[in-house]
Amino acid sequence: MPIDPAQVSLREITADTVVQVIKLSVAEHQKQFVAPNAVSLAQALFAPEAWYRAIWHGDEMVGFVMLEDESLLDPPPAHPGIGVWRFMIDLRFQGRGIGRAALQQVIDHVRAKGLVDTLELSYVPGPGCPEPFYLGLGFRHAGRLDEGEVILELPLRPAQVAAAGSPRSTSGIGSIDAP
Repeated sequence: MPIDPAQVSLREITADTVVQVIKLSVAEHQKQFVAPNAVSLAQALFAPEAWYRAIWHGDEMVGFVMLEDESLLDPPPAHPGIGVWRFMIDLRFQGRGIGRAALQQVIDHVRAKGLVDTLELSYVPGPGCPEPFYLGLGFRHAGRLDEGEVILELPLRPAQVAAAGSPRSTSGIGSIDAP
């Protein structure tokens, strides 16, 4: 059953909600593509560039997102990068458009910062990966790999989007953080 995208929100994780975040999980066949949220939160403790939020649909927590946002470093680099580090929707809420609405909010958040021309993410190739999901949101193949993960990029500026044309395609792709 499709959802109203206006009912999807990104909220800070608090002492009251952290256990809920840790309990969220993808389907068994997707676990090869995404780190458990407990691992992501532990990494965030030691990564000042980590920006992370719980994904909610109405009053129900449904997912988790974490960005690597170099503009949060002190001092920030002259040309900071921002990329999706983790993204997951709990298996009970997949296939309803929640992931699309949440990732669109992430894209809007990054675009509003006005610091980067593209938003990147990566995924591990394999059957059942979220490549079609990401390509459907306008990401395209960057033509690079990082430790076996395929890099996708999304142009954020209007001129780039127009110049990009249709997304380039590569076969045999998978995902680290399945929606």
